[in-house]
Amino acid sequence: MNIITTPIEGLLVIEPKVYEDARGYFVETYNEQRYREAGITAQFVQDNQSCSCYGVVRGLHFQRPPYTQAKLVTCTEGCVLDVAVDLRKQSPTFGQWFAVELSADNHRQFFIPRGFAHGFSVLSEKAVFSYKCDNLYHPESDGGVLLTDPDIAIDWQIPADKMIRSDKDCHHPLLRDLDNPF
Repeated sequence: MNIITTPIEGLLVIEPKVYEDARGYFVETYNEQRYREAGITAQFVQDNQSCSCYGVVRGLHFQRPPYTQAKLVTCTEGCVLDVAVDLRKQSPTFGQWFAVELSADNHRQFFIPRGFAHGFSVLSEKAVFSYKCDNLYHPESDGGVLLTDPDIAIDWQIPADKMIRSDKDCHHPLLRDLDNPF
């Protein structure tokens, strides 16, 4: 497995070893010992999966303490642009974002530690997105940042008129107006 560090401390892109032959492929998607050796010490307790069509943009979500979550995300069908925004007030990269393309073809994973808002956009006709969380989901602790916040200025790689968003995601606050728990 190949671990790629990013310009934002804590965010990691993981390229697992893929074994391919005439039958297809095999990939180890998680091995606690190997991930610990790579510095990922989160103990995952919940797995989630979503299926979305082209143009869907989900996010930017986080869980407030004490229910914060680290996530290990991947795309098992199709292709997404996965985005994390640093919400850690004391971080030198506070308010900055990093994006990585995750797809069924590249098998990449993205590790997002606690203290980040997370979202993704669907670049293919359909995408199945899976993620492991190190804390259980707690609806009352849901938080978010407006995914079109002009101060963050994320390029979701989806034209504005093609974006499909939930009503909830359209009403998150701007980062500058967020009651930031991090």
